[in-house]
Amino acid sequence: MYAIIKTGGKQLRVEEGQEIYVEKLEGEAGDTVTFDEVLFVGGEDAKVGAPLVDGATVEATIEKQGRQRKVVTYRYLRRKDSHRKQGHRQPYTKLTVNKINS
Repeated sequence: MYAIIKTGGKQLRVEEGQEIYVEKLEGEAGDTVTFDEVLFVGGEDAKVGAPLVDGATVEATIEKQGRQRKVVTYRYLRRKDSHRKQGHRQPYTKLTVNKINS
């Protein structure tokens, strides 16, 4: 059984027991998160939402909060003695999917 959920402006295909990385969510490691925006539930009897599946939820446990590797942007204007260097680390939340309720 699998489901397609919507979180952080993205759609993800998840299965029970799967570890996923999503945009940062509030909570500590060990907390439980429930996703109500379920777009599709697949398996033996598939349910398609219009746009959401009524009564379907996905429960997950927060494994850790972290930040991704640094992305460096560099802007350079030739002959202008101008340059700018900037770094960014995107925060994320690592989840383990516990249960899909359809």
